[in-house]
Amino acid sequence: MDESLHALRQPEPPPPARASEETRHAPVMVAEVVAGLGVRAGGCYVDATVGDGGHTAAIWAASGRAGRLLGLDRDAQALQQAAHRLGVDAKRCTWLAINFEGLEPAARAAGFNEVDGVLFDLGVRSEQLDRPERGFSFRHDGPLDMRMDRREARTAAEWVNESSPAELTTILRRYGEERAAHRIVRAITRRRAQQPFTRTADLAGVVAAAVGGRRGRIHPATRTFMALRMAVNRELEAIEAGLEGALALVAPGGRVAVLSYHSVEDRVVKRCFARHIGREEALQGGGQRWAGTLPRVRRVTRKPQLPTPEEVEQNPRSRSAKLRIVERMPT
Repeated sequence: MDESLHALRQPEPPPPARASEETRHAPVMVAEVVAGLGVRAGGCYVDATVGDGGHTAAIWAASGRAGRLLGLDRDAQALQQAAHRLGVDAKRCTWLAINFEGLEPAARAAGFNEVDGVLFDLGVRSEQLDRPERGFSFRHDGPLDMRMDRREARTAAEWVNESSPAELTTILRRYGEERAAHRIVRAITRRRAQQPFTRTADLAGVVAAAVGGRRGRIHPATRTFMALRMAVNRELEAIEAGLEGALALVAPGGRVAVLSYHSVEDRVVKRCFARHIGREEALQGGGQRWAGTLPRVRRVTRKPQLPTPEEVEQNPRSRSAKLRIVERMPT
């Protein structure tokens, strides 16, 4: 079997977590996710973004002793830590270190040909942001990397130093919705002509100087770093492919749930679901036909579900979360 589809075995135990880490890495809207997916005893489920394993554990518990679970994550270390933390039965749970754009073929190769639910928890893990050597955050100086999967060819430094000004501007606008993209790119271009970028703090400083200081509570480099991370990891393309694969994989009555944290991601999810929801069109000769893309789905959440004020207070990461859910209809 291809290395990208290998199941993880005998994971190394992770370092013990401090209480502050547990709070920082708390999963978002757990009860809403389990209820929205309609998790039942004996069901078959896919967690396409295992991360720290919080949602995985809840789905695993709700599916009971006869349930089956496929856990995916492009970060092999995250899978190892989650597998060790959960300690689930290897006969009922399979772990695959892959990007979820390969979800459907990977699931079928692992024997998950028809499932009852798929969950996507989008964005970057808090633990990745907190590790300077991964290069995701401007809050901690580190190598300008940002690769979720170290097998990815290009680092963020290579994107910043080698992309044309036009390409960089497109990245900042498309992925980061950065209004000051032209100013930032001009500053980056001037600086890299003298010395290439290699560190996160260095890039953050150049961006902050170009933008002109902090914008309220948001660091001026926030959108630039988010945009680069999405470009490095092809996140929007992966979301699109992953959702299509999930919708093809779920059985009639099965559900796909997505937690997103940025408007850029949420729009991709909304558009993808809308294509499959479709609509009835009247025919000139009488009758109707359905216009849309198979497989047909219906909305479970008419509008995105939001976290409760109590959860936002206890878990700041949930502040921007939106949960969208659809259900596969008979074709």
